Amino acid sequence: MSSSYATSAGDGAAAACADAIASDEMPFDAWIADRRARVERALDRTLAPADSHPARLHEAMRYAALGGGKRIRALLVHAAGEALGAPAGALDCAASAVELIHAYSLVHDDMPCMDDDVLRRGRPTVHVAYGEALAMLVGDALQALAFEALAAVADRGVEAPTAVSMLAELARASGSVGMAGGQAIDLASVGTSLDAVALEDMHRRKTGALLAASVRLGGACGPRAAPSMPVLSRYADAVGLAFQIVDDILDVEGDSVTLGKTAGKDAGADKPTYVSTLGLDAARALAERLRVQAHEAIAPLGSRATRLASLADRIVLRRT
Repeated sequence: MSSSYATSAGDGAAAACADAIASDEMPFDAWIADRRARVERALDRTLAPADSHPARLHEAMRYAALGGGKRIRALLVHAAGEALGAPAGALDCAASAVELIHAYSLVHDDMPCMDDDVLRRGRPTVHVAYGEALAMLVGDALQALAFEALAAVADRGVEAPTAVSMLAELARASGSVGMAGGQAIDLASVGTSLDAVALEDMHRRKTGALLAASVRLGGACGPRAAPSMPVLSRYADAVGLAFQIVDDILDVEGDSVTLGKTAGKDAGADKPTYVSTLGLDAARALAERLRVQAHEAIAPLGSRATRLASLADRIVLRRT
């Protein structure tokens, strides 16, 4: 499939050290651009070539996973891992894994049996471009590949027991108690109203679980992980929910060109959102409180948490 994970753990640790130095010296926007390019290269290496058999499937997988998106999950992996001195190669594996899970979820969510959307990242959704049957297989294959990519952390400086725990973390975040479960609740809630507690539960599963797992997976790659995981978990829970609240706000205030997806879909489908449940001003205020909580959570990490703090700001204050 790929030789991207062949570098030794020692080489990975050396690369991580070099990256940490570069990261400290980079302005935040430059860091984002650099890490986005890095994850794009890692995904390119992880995905099978477009012309490898079965070519149509592999072409569609690359269409779904490459060339777009904010890469917030991958950025959270890198920010958390760099804060704890993680090997760069291990972070490549974890970042690829969460982006592959995210890509698979978008492919399936956009299908007619789910959200029935025709636009994603500014271009036709996978089922529009490749047909519904192949889109289903694309999602299945991306999900499987995510676990293969994450397992490779064991070859990049992460001890085998930790790698196994990371696989379990990603499985929980993706499955019935996480993202898939949240999507099931979302589908069952169309046309109904949810109170704030039920809405938070749905979104902590549907969106927050994978975002939170991204932080914890990045941190787990680091040699100083264990003492800092409670700190990272509190941060992760705050930014994971804040991201969805801002998404709900942007669905009301944004436009399809800016967002790269169909604006107003939630309201049009009569889905419960933070805006419909709390109102626009209260939703904004809650997102801001969560941003403050995220900053407070990582205060014990000091200057090592600068990227995480900046990402919390970017998540809450974004306009796309």
